[in-house]
Amino acid sequence: MADRITVEVVCATPERQLLRQVTLPVGSRVSEAVEQSGILKEMPELAYDPSRLGIFSRRVAPDDLLHDGDRVEIYRPLILDPKDARRRRAG
Repeated sequence: MADRITVEVVCATPERQLLRQVTLPVGSRVSEAVEQSGILKEMPELAYDPSRLGIFSRRVAPDDLLHDGDRVEIYRPLILDPKDARRRRAG
């Protein structure tokens, strides 16, 4: 059994997108992958919120365990609430 896993950490803003591949020990958590990726240091403009993380579009907690091949996604806040956008288009 392998003692290391490889995961991707991704983040996107309207200006740019970053994808980093990191190798971590088995039993690592989502927050550890985010930290090791260096994305937060490379994108200081990002309003990082640990409650806005996902794996393959499914929301996860920072302390959730990772599996080999996971893609950790760092979400940014919405600019406009989808309900408000619909109301504006309909109105």
